[in-house]
Amino acid sequence: MIETINLTKRYGELVALANLNLKIEQGDCFGFIGPNGAGKTTTIKILATLLKPTWGEARIDGLSVGPVNARQVRNLIGYVPDYFGSYDDMVVKEYLEFFAAAYNIHGSKRQTVIDDVLALTDLSYKADAEVNGLSRGMKQRLSIARVLLHDPKVLLLDEPASGLDPRARIEIRELLKELHRLGKTILISSHILLELADFCTKVGIIEQGQLQFFGTVREILEKARVGMVLHVGVTGDTRKIEEARLLLSQVPGVTETKVHDGSVRVSLDATSNTDPADIAARLVAAGFGLNRLEEERVNLETAFMRLTKGLVQ
Repeated sequence: MIETINLTKRYGELVALANLNLKIEQGDCFGFIGPNGAGKTTTIKILATLLKPTWGEARIDGLSVGPVNARQVRNLIGYVPDYFGSYDDMVVKEYLEFFAAAYNIHGSKRQTVIDDVLALTDLSYKADAEVNGLSRGMKQRLSIARVLLHDPKVLLLDEPASGLDPRARIEIRELLKELHRLGKTILISSHILLELADFCTKVGIIEQGQLQFFGTVREILEKARVGMVLHVGVTGDTRKIEEARLLLSQVPGVTETKVHDGSVRVSLDATSNTDPADIAARLVAAGFGLNRLEEERVNLETAFMRLTKGLVQ
């Protein structure tokens, strides 16, 4: 459904995007992860026909994205930028009527479509409210309602949860889950990594314009798994915990130990054959009372930190 082939964008000597190759299937929810300046917005703007690549190609539903097919491509996509334009003295219903007219939706069908997208985005009760009086979270939902008017196959969402409070983020996430269930192909860029892991089928990590990793969340988590990290708790005061840390630091294969939140965080080398049971046995044999032995799980956030260098353009 979405494909890029050696997609590149240069601004003089600055390479904003370098030979990007993506393949997102119909019905996928693709999470695009990277620091500011990594190339996420550049990619989305090219896909939305708003920016021309220096070279390479982008395709949506088999159509090459460019001036020749721009109108057909725009009928296939719904683009939500990372900002909301100002529309003075417009109420929500007028705002949607304006864009419905732009999509050539007229007559009784227009009202039906507007009512449907307001219901889907849980904004029906705000139909007569002024747009500028909406909270940021409601404006983001209204932006999504706007791009749903023409029932696009593909949604391109640039940081839709940026700047939202926790409740608004949850509401946006639930809305995106519903759109995914309805069969929309979604490309979403975000810094809220843990929330992407909750519903994205595929994830891409981009840094300095180059795609570092692409695959399912599970595949990226496995890629980021370098050795094992254990959290080991022993009974007693801080002195006892420090003694346990010193003991564990001498275990073969242990690369680092530190006290964290009342327990010992133990890092094991990826090639180590040391089993967590061996750690427990050593502590018990030394007279320590064990009250915690837990492996640290790698999540999307820790994977991102391990797989990137924090570089920007």
